Amino acid sequence: MSTRPQRLRRVQLAVPGSSEKMIRKAAASDADHVFLDLEDAVAPSQKAAARKNIIEALNTLDWGRKTRCVRINDLSTKYTYRDILEVVEGARENIDTFMMTKVKTPSDILFADTLLSQIEQDLGLTKSIGLEALIEEVEGLQNVEAIAKSSPRLEALIFGMGDFSASMGVLITPDGKVGPYPGDVWHYSRFRMVMACRAAGIDAVDGPYADFRDPAGYTEEASRSLTLGCVGKWAIHPAQIEWALSVFTPDKDQVARARKLAAAYKDAEAQGLGAIQVDGTMVDVASIRMFSAMLKKADLIGM
Repeated sequence: MSTRPQRLRRVQLAVPGSSEKMIRKAAASDADHVFLDLEDAVAPSQKAAARKNIIEALNTLDWGRKTRCVRINDLSTKYTYRDILEVVEGARENIDTFMMTKVKTPSDILFADTLLSQIEQDLGLTKSIGLEALIEEVEGLQNVEAIAKSSPRLEALIFGMGDFSASMGVLITPDGKVGPYPGDVWHYSRFRMVMACRAAGIDAVDGPYADFRDPAGYTEEASRSLTLGCVGKWAIHPAQIEWALSVFTPDKDQVARARKLAAAYKDAEAQGLGAIQVDGTMVDVASIRMFSAMLKKADLIGM
């Protein structure tokens, strides 16, 4: 059985680490998960100051039940080790996970795992800090199965379709639209990542939707990723939080129905029965397994 923390990731809100105002709003938002960004949203000249902003926010703001995450710069830069070192030394137990960017191989994860282990031991921390990883390079998708199983710290993979487009040479117009394609151009990539996550027992999260004035487009993309097995999606603007929650929160009537079926099957199983009928529905161990993920999420939400 996995010892990884069970966290809600229906929506992961992106916040620039350089903006104190946005960070305060994020802490008060309805997002399950907030990642304070040290990568693309922060100019090179502001990286050091952004680390200090993030540490102050992690230590002083009320984050409620949110997962507190920091997105760090990728390993090809000079910033990565200081991102990890300074944030952990400054925030200690007040950070839950780091989000790694442009992960290409399991060794990228193992670098952060080893560094975190040394820092935690040196500081005497009793809490193990988790990792999340963006699959946004061709090499990352090629190695996604090995990456997903690379470390007990790894809690989630996120499909980053923006950088992945550049890595693949996908046709993207200046207004952010994908060129003509008969279907969902990201179906294979999402499907493969989700399958790797499920095999490793970690969460799969869908990445950003650029147009924050398009609720219909966002919810369509979110619904596709939910259907494939993703547990949530990014929000690059606070407006998208509500849209993500509407898609990734289980319907209360379906949850009640699933709990009724699960309870009935548990009673039947105790009597030695392998399959039963409940209100005209056949229920067996396979059908119970199919909605177990929904019940797990409902329990985390407190439904």
